[in-house]
Amino acid sequence: MQSPDMKHHPDATPFFDEGSNTFSYVVRDPESQACAVVDSVLDFDYAAGRLAFDGADRIIAHIREAGLTLDWLIETHVHADHLSAAPYIQEALGGEIMISERIIDVQDTFGKVFNEGTEFQRDGSQFDRLLKDGDSYAIGSLPGFVMSTPGHTPACMTHVIGDAAFVGDTLFMPDGGSARADFPGGDAGQLYDSIMRVLSLPDEMRLFMCHDYGPNGRDIACETTVADERAHNIHVGNGRSRAEFIEMREARDATLAMPKLIIPSLQVNMRGGEVPTDARGDMVLKVPVNKL
Repeated sequence: MQSPDMKHHPDATPFFDEGSNTFSYVVRDPESQACAVVDSVLDFDYAAGRLAFDGADRIIAHIREAGLTLDWLIETHVHADHLSAAPYIQEALGGEIMISERIIDVQDTFGKVFNEGTEFQRDGSQFDRLLKDGDSYAIGSLPGFVMSTPGHTPACMTHVIGDAAFVGDTLFMPDGGSARADFPGGDAGQLYDSIMRVLSLPDEMRLFMCHDYGPNGRDIACETTVADERAHNIHVGNGRSRAEFIEMREARDATLAMPKLIIPSLQVNMRGGEVPTDARGDMVLKVPVNKL
């Protein structure tokens, strides 16, 4: 694993989507006007079948008002609880959309679930860049690299950018624990191994969450450190063993309902944020029965 360059301290501005409890970030290079967007959210009213762009527009406005240049649109994984706004933001500001090369595994799995035809390419070509473990990139002069951290999904990645790591759904805040591992392609043992990999980063590494649910009524929060997670995380902290974690995680996952937006989210996000269309060019979504 690469060693993070802890001398670089990126600015990370969070944007919170209350509907899905998701944090998106604008990550800025302090030495230039370059930035990246991590895990953007497209508003979707499932009952009405209607898209909206309020959250994405706030991000676009922030970038424009600060005079920033958008280099990258980062997807930490194929989200199951919200639709990505990456193509919408890209159309307004440019930048390239990137995700793990294991998006191909996700596309293969859910291409079958949604009975997609041969016109749906299962090669990751909907994204501008596919990343493998250890790949590097830059946001202006700010160095970044990726760690493959599967378990929640096969295509999960942690992005280490200077002294900040964006962990996707691998970890939650210490009192929130960890993400579920029961989606197709998920694995509790892999998730534990991935968490341990994240927690092998330097103690002072800042960790930025993709979700927070305010356990026990506390205020919503998005940032912690490796040291805090290692000492206090309720699912893996204080030396919890791999076997204990797997037993806990599998029992807990068996009690969880599916995310309310999983059906539209998977269809859209495995396409890089594009909504599928029918033969007439109208945007449509399928509802598979008894498949999830």
